[in-house]
Amino acid sequence: MNKYLKEFFHRGLIFAGFGPIILGIIFAVLEKTVENFSLGGIEILVAIISVYILAFVQAGATVFNQIESFSIPKSLLCHLSSIYVVYVLCYLVNRWIPFDLNFIIIFSLIFFVAYFIIWGIVFFSIKLVSKKLNKKLH
Repeated sequence: MNKYLKEFFHRGLIFAGFGPIILGIIFAVLEKTVENFSLGGIEILVAIISVYILAFVQAGATVFNQIESFSIPKSLLCHLSSIYVVYVLCYLVNRWIPFDLNFIIIFSLIFFVAYFIIWGIVFFSIKLVSKKLNKKLH
C-alpha cells in the first residue's frame, strides 16, 4: 500500500474520535441553552457517524501537504476538495443546512473564505519561521 495512503488512514484513525467528542459537547451546550432541545436516536447516530468520518478525512487529508511530488497548488486542491466534499455532505445529511442551492452556495462561500484565510495564515507563518531558521543557519 502506498505510504501516503497508509499515513492518511493512520492520521484519520488517530484523530477521528475527536469529532464525536466535540459533537457531544455541542449537543450538551445546546441542551442547556436551547429550550426544548431534543434529538432522536437516529439523528444522534447519523451525527456521530458523519462527524467521525468528517474528522477522519480532515485529519487524513493533511497528508496531501507532505507529498513531495505535489506542487503547492496541487496539494492545496486535493486537501481543499476532499474536506469540502465531506463537510457539505455531513452538513446536508444532518440537515444542519437545508438541501437548497442558495444555502449550499452561502455555505460554500463561507467555507472557502475561512479555508483560504486559515491556509494563508499557516502558509505565511511557516514561511516566516523558515526564513528565521535559514538566517540562523547562515
